[in-house]
Amino acid sequence: MTPSTLSRRQFGTLASVSAIAAMLRSEVEAADKAAGGMGKVKHSVCKWCYKQIPLEEFCVAAKEIGLESVELLNPEDFATVKKHGLHCAMVSYPTIEAPGGVKLGPIPKGWNRVEHHDLLVQAYEPLLQTSAEAGFKQVICFSGNRDGMDEAQGLENCAKGLTRLMPLCEKLGVTLVMELLNSKVNHPDYMCDHSAWGVALCKKIGSPHFKLLYDIYHMQIMEGDVIATIQRDHEYFAHYHTGGVPGRAEIDETQELNYPAIIKAIQETGYTGYLGQEFIPKRADKLASLKQGVQICTVG
Repeated sequence: MTPSTLSRRQFGTLASVSAIAAMLRSEVEAADKAAGGMGKVKHSVCKWCYKQIPLEEFCVAAKEIGLESVELLNPEDFATVKKHGLHCAMVSYPTIEAPGGVKLGPIPKGWNRVEHHDLLVQAYEPLLQTSAEAGFKQVICFSGNRDGMDEAQGLENCAKGLTRLMPLCEKLGVTLVMELLNSKVNHPDYMCDHSAWGVALCKKIGSPHFKLLYDIYHMQIMEGDVIATIQRDHEYFAHYHTGGVPGRAEIDETQELNYPAIIKAIQETGYTGYLGQEFIPKRADKLASLKQGVQICTVG
């Protein structure tokens, strides 16, 4: 029964105004639950965008701005962020050296090559363990470049390799998160450059401990339809990154994306995770730009 269907006599039988308020609150909560709820993002920042600022100093500034996380860090950085009461919402990747001096782990050489799997598993296992022990439950990974490989084979290979880590991820409560990157401007030939391919990989692996990092900057460049994609595929997105388009600069009125509308769409999915600022400040006062970015993305 809704308030609109109550007669005056029925209203009169209510014990008090507080009883009416309680009933209304219950109905609102039920409607909110039925609609999926309204999330509220927590603010994070990618340290690599502020290379010139020492981590210790940066953590102090981050706290003052209202950030709760500094991300894309390595295990040697964990103690510093924890000392300042900060989280690491996304742990960086391990870099390993294969026979012949070939480095694996960065973006071009990743999980889409079967010949890399053994070394990547050996590198990721201790990183997952160390991250879990620190209380940091998301670790980034990359597909690798195509280098002539077709999409279907790359999907098959990534699933084959990443599935090997799923039992450990499930045991530790850690999620491996593959980032969606653009191959037009920043990462030529990168395979996981469309959300549909990434979602297909999630479905193929079939574990809640493998998801995607939806980078708004990168996906605006590759496919647009940012809000529609978030609304449709949000269950596969474990994390979000920002960046101004074009140029990856500040996310204010100087670029083309409407970040308040995008953040509102993210929150409407019920997402309560972290939003990582990953723009590269062009202005002299870089921390002022970061503060502005956090303010723009504080919605609701």
